[in-house]
Amino acid sequence: MTTMLSHERYCSEILAQTGLLCAALGEGADVSVTVPTCPEWTLGHLLLHVGQAHRMATGLVRDKVTEFVPPSSMRQPVPTPGPGDPAADDLAGLTAWLTEGSEALAAVLREAGPDSPVWTFSEQRRSGFWARRMAHETLMHRADVLGTLGLPFTADPEMAADCVDEWLGILSLPAAAAFKPRLKELPGPGRTLHLHATDTPAELDAEWFIDLTGEGITWRRAHEKAAVAVRGPMTDVLSVLFRRLPADTDRIEVIGDRELLDFWLERADF
Repeated sequence: MTTMLSHERYCSEILAQTGLLCAALGEGADVSVTVPTCPEWTLGHLLLHVGQAHRMATGLVRDKVTEFVPPSSMRQPVPTPGPGDPAADDLAGLTAWLTEGSEALAAVLREAGPDSPVWTFSEQRRSGFWARRMAHETLMHRADVLGTLGLPFTADPEMAADCVDEWLGILSLPAAAAFKPRLKELPGPGRTLHLHATDTPAELDAEWFIDLTGEGITWRRAHEKAAVAVRGPMTDVLSVLFRRLPADTDRIEVIGDRELLDFWLERADF
C-alpha cells in the first residue's frame, strides 16, 4: 500500500522547489537558451509556464472553482506573458514573480486544507490534488532548469517516489487517453514494466510494476518480474520515466525488452 505525503509537506515542497529553482538561476542565467527537454521553449518560457501554473492553481483553490474552462493561453504551444506577467527575457522579474506566486499558492492551499472542493482533472475533486500536483510540477521543472544550465539534479527519495506514484496515477485515468490518444496504443499482450530504485531504504518500497496487458494502464508498488525492468538510483529512475534522462544513460540499467521501454516512453507523456 502507498500513501500520499501530508498536505503540509506538499505546501512546503512548493516553496522549497521554487526556491531551489530560483537559486539555480542565480543572477546571470541566460533565459534565452533552449530547454533541451522542452525544445520548443526557452528557459524564460519554462519559467513563465511554472509561474502561470502556480497562479492557475491558486485561483482554482482560492475561488473554490468547481466548473473550470481552461484559458486559451493553456493551449498555446509556447507560453506567453499574460497581464501582469514579466517578459520571458526578464530574469530578475521572472524569479521575483515565481517566488511571489509560490508563496501565494502555498498560503491559499494551507488556508484551504486538503479537502476543500475544487475542480481537478481527476476523480479527486479537492484542494489536496493541487498541492500534490504543483509540488511535483515544480520539482520536475526544476530538473528542466538544472539540465538546461548543465547542473546536476537530485530529488528527495520520498518526494521522487511519490512523484512516480502520481504520474502513473494520472496516466491511468480514463480521461488521460481522451486527452492523449496515443496512450490507447500502450496495452498489449506481454507488455509489463518494472521500475526499481536501488538506493532507497527498504521501508520506502520504491518499486513499481506497470501492467499493460489489459484494456488500460494499471500499476502497483511491487517487486515482480516484467518484460523490461529499469534499475538505478531513485532520481535517475524518476528522470528516465519523465524523459529528463535518455533511457540509454549509463546511470540506469535496462534489463529485458528495451523496445517496449522505448514504446512506453514515446507514448506516456503530456
